[in-house]
Amino acid sequence: MSHGNAHLDYDTLRRDVVRAVARLCPGWLSQRREDLVQIAVMRVMRITEKRSSSDEVNEPLSTSYLYRVAYSVLVDEIRRLRRHPETDLEDDAVAPLAVSKENPERTAASKEIGRGIQDCLSQMKRERRLAATLHLQGHTVPEAARILDWAVKQTENLVYRGLADLRKCLLAKGIRP
Repeated sequence: MSHGNAHLDYDTLRRDVVRAVARLCPGWLSQRREDLVQIAVMRVMRITEKRSSSDEVNEPLSTSYLYRVAYSVLVDEIRRLRRHPETDLEDDAVAPLAVSKENPERTAASKEIGRGIQDCLSQMKRERRLAATLHLQGHTVPEAARILDWAVKQTENLVYRGLADLRKCLLAKGIRP
């Protein structure tokens, strides 16, 4: 199917892009399909605008061209996700501590500390909990700021306040950090 540039039929374009993305999109990206369709449609519309404003002969866009755009969008998204993996920031995001099977006492203590940390985190204000959780997962303050889309100084303050709250809560529970 082709699309003339003079009167770009948005509904037809969108339908064709939806079909291309659905065919190319891996299952693990299925929840992002609508976003990927929007990105692909915007790219095609930008390209169409550039072509119509130039003196070139404007040939219609082919379906194979739309598939190439959809493929390009998918590859870009996969690369972005591999560069910046997303992190679940809600309550169950703190991974259980690694425990040794050789020492049952240490295993029990580790589980108690893990439960204490999760309980203390759940009682914190949301912003402090998110910042402290990312820190506990090994993210630096600048990384956490980027992930949360906050200023670095704000994130730094929330990390330190969150860790102070966590220490205070753990001590109240009789757990020494």
